[in-house]
Amino acid sequence: MNPAHTRAVFQLIATALFWSLAGLLIKAVAWPPMAISGARGLLAALFLILTNRGLRFTWSRDQLIGAAGYAACTTTFCVATKLTTAANAILLQYTAPVWVALFGAWFLGERATRADWITIALVLSGMTLFFADGLEMAHWLGNGMGLLSGMCFAGMTIALRRQKDGSPVESIILGNGLAFLIGVPWIIGAPALPADGWIALFLLGTVQLGCSYWFYARAIKHVTALEALLIPVIEPILNPLWVLLALHEKPSPLALIGGVIVLGAITVRAVLSIRERQRQADGAIAE
Repeated sequence: MNPAHTRAVFQLIATALFWSLAGLLIKAVAWPPMAISGARGLLAALFLILTNRGLRFTWSRDQLIGAAGYAACTTTFCVATKLTTAANAILLQYTAPVWVALFGAWFLGERATRADWITIALVLSGMTLFFADGLEMAHWLGNGMGLLSGMCFAGMTIALRRQKDGSPVESIILGNGLAFLIGVPWIIGAPALPADGWIALFLLGTVQLGCSYWFYARAIKHVTALEALLIPVIEPILNPLWVLLALHEKPSPLALIGGVIVLGAITVRAVLSIRERQRQADGAIAE
């Protein structure tokens, strides 16, 4: 077994655990979503600067595209989480593998397999259930922002993967800085927060974003772009679970059915991906 790949898998699992706190913590901060996105971006940028050595800001195209994709991903996800349920927001963000499969071969030379395309078809069928149930304008807008977040997530992942021989963490730091600049007007006009709101905001920046992307930037060097999105499938399960336990926010029946389809398809694909990597490693050893 490839030790670097195995370590990367566990780093992605840790990433997913930290990511899964987003729904609960975002809903615990009584600020507009753009203000939350900006403030947690500032905290995350500072955290990553303090915990990474030898940072190199090359301002290359891939570094800047990764930063823009990151900022757009985190900002739209904050908006989606405020406008729809945590379950809808996170599950729609996890349509990202669809876009990576479509564009990964072009930008990365990582061609999608038949299993990838079957997964995509199932994910798209599950997505339709979210939109079929969201008849209110705010609900539709939240779902749309969740889907946009997934597209941006895919673009960010491709750009970070293209930096696998360098240091992707700089893109993440720049992206957090950009998210902060975008959110400044909303932060200035935001109301004062109680103590628990400040605690939630601090955890959003340092733990939910800072720690998660510390692991993610290291893992993505040793996995494909699709693996980097498919392995952390525990996040869409845990994200709405924390919200359900703490805030009693229940997704609708149709959203649950769509979630089962989406998560089932992605989970099976993740298992197949890991097994295929192991088979290739065993074959290389045998030779």
